[in-house]
Amino acid sequence: MANIDTDLEIDWMACELIEQVPGKVSGRPIVRGTRILPDAILNSYELGDTVEEIHEGLPTLSIDQIKRLIAFGLDQLEQRRA
Repeated sequence: MANIDTDLEIDWMACELIEQVPGKVSGRPIVRGTRILPDAILNSYELGDTVEEIHEGLPTLSIDQIKRLIAFGLDQLEQRRA
């Protein structure tokens, strides 16, 4: 699996778990209430990390949130590649 540049391909703002706050993480899309970049989660998953491993590194997110972010990102990528 290769590292993907999800910033250019995914409209993270279409996901209810994401927000954009001017001045917070340079205004990039982040997981609501955090400073976590959703593309980092998807990249980790694409590089072979399991949901549980991602959760260990980001314990402030629930496993459900991580699964939903991954599903959203993969769905967006699939739609853009179709």
